[in-house]
Amino acid sequence: MSISPPPTPSRGLNRDELRFESITSPCEWIEQYHPGGYHPVHLGDAFSHGRYKVLRKLGEGAYSTVWLARDVREDRYVALKIIIADFPQSTDELRILHHISQVAPAEAPRYVTQLLDSFDHPGPNGLHKCLVFEPMGPTVNIMVEELPQFKPRTIYMDLRYPLEMARPILKQSLEALAFLHDNGIAHGDFQPGNILFSLDNIDSKTEDSLRQEESEEDHSISPPVRRLDGKEDRWAPRYLCLGQPLTAFTSYANELKVKLSDMGGAYFFADPPAKPITPAGLRAPELILTRSMNNTLDVWSFGCILFEIVTGRPLFCVPWYKSQVMMNDDHLLQLNACLGPFPDDLYEHWENSSFYFTPERKLYNCALGDAKERVEPLMLPQQSMEELFDEAKPDIDEEEASEIKLLIRRILQYDPANRPSAAEILEDPWFRRANLEPAHRGENPEDEAL
Repeated sequence: MSISPPPTPSRGLNRDELRFESITSPCEWIEQYHPGGYHPVHLGDAFSHGRYKVLRKLGEGAYSTVWLARDVREDRYVALKIIIADFPQSTDELRILHHISQVAPAEAPRYVTQLLDSFDHPGPNGLHKCLVFEPMGPTVNIMVEELPQFKPRTIYMDLRYPLEMARPILKQSLEALAFLHDNGIAHGDFQPGNILFSLDNIDSKTEDSLRQEESEEDHSISPPVRRLDGKEDRWAPRYLCLGQPLTAFTSYANELKVKLSDMGGAYFFADPPAKPITPAGLRAPELILTRSMNNTLDVWSFGCILFEIVTGRPLFCVPWYKSQVMMNDDHLLQLNACLGPFPDDLYEHWENSSFYFTPERKLYNCALGDAKERVEPLMLPQQSMEELFDEAKPDIDEEEASEIKLLIRRILQYDPANRPSAAEILEDPWFRRANLEPAHRGENPEDEAL
């Protein structure tokens, strides 16, 4: 290893100056460990003057890593969220969590993961806001992969929740949205990855039963982190941990419960952010075209998620590897195909529309060049939302499928003023039925929890 110390990496990421050998393990990108970025964490690390001892990695996001820790003072397990040093909205998350716990102390724990503590932690990459929450189970994205009916998994298998799970998941997450909206708060990052299953009480479990092994052979950690120049790096950890959500400790056979998590993108309706962090495929068209903020953006995201949870397929697949302009155009083309043409007041804001449409607003194959005058454009095949829904063949009868498709149409309206509120969607007959059926996990309600 080289003796001379490496230069301090720049704040932010320069893709032309990669520092590390590639790591292909499913975890955060190692290049994000730089000043302003992630805090390097190793299993066994302690935080807040030794109060919280890290036992296991639960997961990671674009702006944080989340760990299971033992609170030695209170003799309980907690989820420790360590936010990147340069995330400006971290203080907003804390402010909003404090606000909802003050204005609705009895209701908040039903809908949103409960904040237990917060503190600042200095590290090589800056000062990190750390939030301590009640521990939770896997995300809705992850849990579906653990259902017994999908094991062993085959390549062409459709991964989706059975309806008796899908409806309560959607209903409870919608109730949580209605709670936030009633208190003047938008979630801002409403997605399946931020809907978590509740856990059984794990405080009686031993640390050994919950601790993540520091073992590359067991696919618990990545190969050692190595710099390309052979120098030692003090801004990154020695290894990356793979997320190990507490799936085995999540009971959903008799009473399925989910909560909203990650309020890092949340904001008060009266004070919207300049740059919302809503995932690309869940953004409403006015957010893409005019950057306008309104009180229905979470509702639009919910309409997309309703389609996804029932069918097992996302409604809009926006390729992340393209430029922002190309991503937006791709998304807008999908919206046009699935939901119909944009109204004039939206369409006029689409600067690149002439690349894809004739002056008469007919879609042509732009890969063949510009549309020619007096030549019939080559139309591209398009599928409506209803056709995509039917193509997925969800396990429901035709009458209920029609009911769900009508509800999705009712939600995904181009005019925000015509979209129903979260509370109004809850009054839809399809959701009212959720009170009449058991919320068990699969085809056999007597199955044991994982």
